[in-house]
Amino acid sequence: MQELPTLASFKMVLLWQNTKNMMNFMTLITFLLFIMPSISYSQYLGNNILLTNRKIFPKQEPISSYAVVFDAGSTGSRVHVYHFDQNLNLLHVGKDVEFYNKTTPGLSAYADNPKEAAESLIPLLEQAERVVPVNLQPKTPVKLGATAGLRLLDGNSSELILEAVSSLLKKRSTFNVQSDAVGIIDGTQEGSYLWVTINYVLGNLGKDFSETVAVADLGGGSVQMVYAVSREQAKKAPQVPQGEDPYIKKIVLKGKKYYLYVHSYLRFGKEASRAEILKVTNGSPNPCILAGYHGTYTYSGEEYKAFSPASGSNFDECKEIILKALKVNDPCPYGKCSFGGIWNGGGGSGQKTLYVTSSFYYVPTGVNIADPNKPNSKIRIEDLKTGAEQVCKTKYKDAKATYPLIYEDSLPYACLDLIYQYTLFVDGFGLDPLQEITVANQIEYQDALVDAAWPLGNAIEAISSLPKFDPFMYYFI
Repeated sequence: MQELPTLASFKMVLLWQNTKNMMNFMTLITFLLFIMPSISYSQYLGNNILLTNRKIFPKQEPISSYAVVFDAGSTGSRVHVYHFDQNLNLLHVGKDVEFYNKTTPGLSAYADNPKEAAESLIPLLEQAERVVPVNLQPKTPVKLGATAGLRLLDGNSSELILEAVSSLLKKRSTFNVQSDAVGIIDGTQEGSYLWVTINYVLGNLGKDFSETVAVADLGGGSVQMVYAVSREQAKKAPQVPQGEDPYIKKIVLKGKKYYLYVHSYLRFGKEASRAEILKVTNGSPNPCILAGYHGTYTYSGEEYKAFSPASGSNFDECKEIILKALKVNDPCPYGKCSFGGIWNGGGGSGQKTLYVTSSFYYVPTGVNIADPNKPNSKIRIEDLKTGAEQVCKTKYKDAKATYPLIYEDSLPYACLDLIYQYTLFVDGFGLDPLQEITVANQIEYQDALVDAAWPLGNAIEAISSLPKFDPFMYYFI
């Protein structure tokens, strides 16, 4: 006959079971405590320590990254330093959300002295190094993009300058200098980076292409027009001759694919266009020049006679000359062209809202068409014509007192520059004179201002390629 378990034996079984459960529980706790520090370190950076009453943990500081971008333009060199969090949102650099400074002249002014060209960047480089924390500098990408100024140099001058700059950065810089860090960015890159900048700051990235804005940039040597089109419209883009930039640029931003129509018109920036316009009159009086001026205009090593007829400048006569310089009547093999036989992208909802930058901002603000005290203003294209008609009546000797915001060397061309912009928009790009546009030097972002320029777009590309960021959210095809 089997004996019944005693009370004591029941107590022993319960004690053993509780002990086993406690051991399993303690094993679990030990395992969790073991892995927690590694989780903290993998998600956060920094050496600061947070002391609790039970355990010492690393102080949780969000991951952040810096990027340094040099804009080597035709009239000067500029440095931009950006600070991003792990979601590619801009963080403050001091009281602003970017550090910016510039120096003149541009690299192209040192065509005969590449070493001196590179050394002209040292003050800007040193300033950037003071902004980026020392421990993050080796991981901070640095980029230098040369634009139209170097594109227009003869021979191998631009190559020698870029080699000298690359050598300087590798020897002198504490930043991360990749093999492709220094180079001439083509018009397609410059335009698409600017489009990214403007739409990033406005919070449009990740939205449908119809909710983005178009951008146009008037630099010294070239002008760009960029806007997003539908996939169907992108398929209609004509093929370009070998060696030329394609009309469509594909990029993915916040996981959304965009098809950008982008074209850069070399020799039609503000300074370059003056030369093209003076070529038309070829040493004869030019009705785009203010009355009373008689001199020469120098661009890219070439001199052009610049003087007005006895009757002074004239809007209609000047516009006819500009139309010839733009070659608006060149054959258009694609059905819809801008000027010079260039496909215009077909227009559409991606172009309905237009932001214009660089000299598209400086010229109107210089004659008070747009408010010079605001970082951006809305005007109508027609306002450029109204302002030009007034400016063109001014005699050169009175121009400085009348328009004190215009640089002295630009005064003779105040009439020309305004008529050129109006003609470029209406006859070149085919826009309605009554269309409202935003002329922008800077754009509001959170509680600060961001430059309306291509370097931020370049910085986003550089940062998004780092291993810590999701490669499917941002990439440039």
